[in-house]
Amino acid sequence: MQSFRTELENPIVEQDIIDLERKIRAFREGKIHDEKFRSLRLARGVYGQRQPGVQMVRIKLPFGKVTFQQLLKIADIADEYGSGNLHLTTRQDIQIHYVSLDRTPQLWAELERDDITLREACGNTVRNVTSSPTSGIDPKEPFDVSPYAQAVFEYFLRNPICQDMGRKFKMSFSANEDDTAFSYIHDLGFIPKVTGAGERGFKVLLGGGLGAQPLLASPVEEFLPEDQLIPYIEAIIRVFDRYGERNNRNKARMKYLIQKIGLDKVLRLAKEEYKALKVKTYQINRNSIPTPALPDSTAYLQVEISNPLRYEQWRLTNVFEQKQAGFHGVYVKVPVGDIPSNSARAFVAGIRPFVGDEIRITQNQGLLLKYVRAEALPGLYEALLSLDMAAPGFDSIADVTTCPGTDTCNLGISNSMTMARVLEDVIYNEYEDLIYNREIKIKISGCMNSCGQHGLAHIGFHGSSLKAGTKVLPSVQVMLGGGTVGNGVGRAAERVIKVPSKRATGVLRAVLDDYKRASDQGETFHAYYDRQGKDYFYRMLKPLADLTTLTDDEFVDWGHQETYVSAIGVGECAGVIIDLVATLLYESDEKLSWANGAFEKGLWADAIYHSYNTMISSAKALLLDKGVNSSTQAGIMKEFDTNYIETGEIALDGSFSDLVLQINKNEPTQEFAAAYKQQATDFLQSVKNKREAVLS
Repeated sequence: MQSFRTELENPIVEQDIIDLERKIRAFREGKIHDEKFRSLRLARGVYGQRQPGVQMVRIKLPFGKVTFQQLLKIADIADEYGSGNLHLTTRQDIQIHYVSLDRTPQLWAELERDDITLREACGNTVRNVTSSPTSGIDPKEPFDVSPYAQAVFEYFLRNPICQDMGRKFKMSFSANEDDTAFSYIHDLGFIPKVTGAGERGFKVLLGGGLGAQPLLASPVEEFLPEDQLIPYIEAIIRVFDRYGERNNRNKARMKYLIQKIGLDKVLRLAKEEYKALKVKTYQINRNSIPTPALPDSTAYLQVEISNPLRYEQWRLTNVFEQKQAGFHGVYVKVPVGDIPSNSARAFVAGIRPFVGDEIRITQNQGLLLKYVRAEALPGLYEALLSLDMAAPGFDSIADVTTCPGTDTCNLGISNSMTMARVLEDVIYNEYEDLIYNREIKIKISGCMNSCGQHGLAHIGFHGSSLKAGTKVLPSVQVMLGGGTVGNGVGRAAERVIKVPSKRATGVLRAVLDDYKRASDQGETFHAYYDRQGKDYFYRMLKPLADLTTLTDDEFVDWGHQETYVSAIGVGECAGVIIDLVATLLYESDEKLSWANGAFEKGLWADAIYHSYNTMISSAKALLLDKGVNSSTQAGIMKEFDTNYIETGEIALDGSFSDLVLQINKNEPTQEFAAAYKQQATDFLQSVKNKREAVLS
């Protein structure tokens, strides 16, 4: 592996990238434990994939915003370092696959030259902050939430309070009460509100999540003033960091902390953190997201529409009027979210004369183009048509959302990408009238973890397997009745029945045929589903679950030719628990160095939090020597008092809990930062001395 150096203007980013290279080198030399290294690379957007020896790299694009130049750079990166494909995700990121680990620092440096980051795209961090793609141009929005999403992204990137949480933390901003950013499935979701006096703020939802056990968020604030947004989030994250589960990753999300200690206690603990916050109010720069550059020319040549009927369908389903008079937003449907790099370059060249220089990735893995004049629509349509990117029915029942499934994901149980294409073909060929239906959503995940958001689908599927005699066949769990209601209210889809994967088309036909036949005039799918009831659909679909009628083809998964074999790897959606004492003490030294560095820069709050983490990591190391592995930071404090302070093995002036929890009883001043950092230094040394005594 060649030594890597970078020349970037931002020294913080430069150090990040050099640090990644050094840690890769140390890992190759056997100086960093494999599981510890995994957590390090995940926090830098580098994610193991199903195929051995290669990585998926997730590119973090706040609220899905990407310029022409940035998209072209990502296409070049995909060619140079990956497989030449750009995959759009439901969190408005872009992923590239088949990347060599050793080349990730150089890849990151190339992206940063166009202001694109990998930092905290994966791992136990604040993940990409999403928003409604229409934010900024939405006719129904009280105000543009984009600057608020940007501010949250910037404030929490590299923030000490969220670098090593028990699990990931997700946030979203919806443009209006339609809640198209799905606030109800996020750890924190925000819906914009304006008072009668014109004051801006947000309705706040807390504790939502999908995964194998979906839970809907609870409304906790009807109106949070805009200058309280950042402090509120920080207080909640501090509570999650301190009290959240760390051993059992299946119970380590915010929703489970709320289940464990109660919503009222979480909110009370958050209020107790306010004294320690870096800022008590935070003014958002409302002008941080400028209007994109528009095309130089507004003289558009007359274009002959090659397929007038299809053009009118496209106008009806993919085009809407912006709140800015004279301009339109145009959606682009991207099947399964995949864009080959050559298509990405042709796409930018084709749309450049017609649209503003800002593209938004959408939650259903498509694209939104902005600032298109009415007279430019025919030319834009024909440009998209030439690229096979003018399909009508965006965000309709014909626009199926899916994760990569077994194509690249370690956790994939069955193929979801090919299934999505097949189901879309069924809609276009057999139910074309439904391409105008934007109520019903179909979503697919390759496993139960809901990366394809099957848990909020009207008609959802997730990968599974069934056993028929001695053989195993790919199957899907059918989910029905989920979706968005509005203003923070949502529905989790219900598990109805499991069927062989190749019968998913039969499930879709059965449900849609019955809906067309049995629904009342104007009845929504939700109302229809509730009126009929879950058992009605179970009985309807039960014949499709009959395994006595299996054919040989049903033992072969979608998109494959070989007989199905269930092969599930180790998931990397969260960091791995590190139980090695030496590694924890190494981490403590590193965190103390971060505290010293922050203090030297005058970042008192950051220095304090790094000092806090130094003490927690040191205490955990000694507890492991006694076989005590507490699952929360709060538990570590309690156990350390029991096992070391009360026994007199470690001498402190008071309890360890009192020492550590000074953090939320003091303002983050220089004086307190200096004293607290010195206490962390002394405590770490006492732990090392104890450790040496044990080993000697």
